[in-house]
Amino acid sequence: MEVSEIRRRLRAAIEKARRVSEERRARTDTAARDYQVFLEQRATPIFHQLAGALKAEGLSFKVFTPAASIRLASDRSPDDFIELSLDDTSDPPVVLGRTTRGRGRRMSTTDRALANGTPIADVTEEDVLAFLLEELTALLER
Repeated sequence: MEVSEIRRRLRAAIEKARRVSEERRARTDTAARDYQVFLEQRATPIFHQLAGALKAEGLSFKVFTPAASIRLASDRSPDDFIELSLDDTSDPPVVLGRTTRGRGRRMSTTDRALANGTPIADVTEEDVLAFLLEELTALLER
C-alpha cells in the first residue's frame, strides 16, 4: 500500500474524529442547558412537594441541592437518599437517578437513566414523580 494512501486515509480519520468530537460537545452543551431548566422548573418543585407529603405522613426527609443535582435524603439515615444528576459521559447525555441505601456497614447504590431515551428537555414532572415513588418504596422498606 502506498504511503500517500495511508496518509490520506489517516487525515480523513482525524477529520472525522474532530467532527464527531465537536458534535458531541454541542450535544453536551445543549443537554447541560436543558438539564438546568429541568432541574429548576420540574425536578426541584416535585422533590419539595414530595418531601412535604412525606413529612405529613410522619416520614422526615429533606431536600438538598448540591452542585448541579438534587437529593431527597432521610433525616433518620444520611446514607439513604435519592438523587438526580446529569450524566454527560453518555451519548446522548441523560438525567441519571441514583438511589443509595445504607444497611449497617453495607452500602447499596443503584443508578439508572430517568425516562431512558427521552431528551432531557422532554422529561416531565410525571417522570420525576414516578421515579421517586418507585425508589422510595425501596428506601422505606426495612
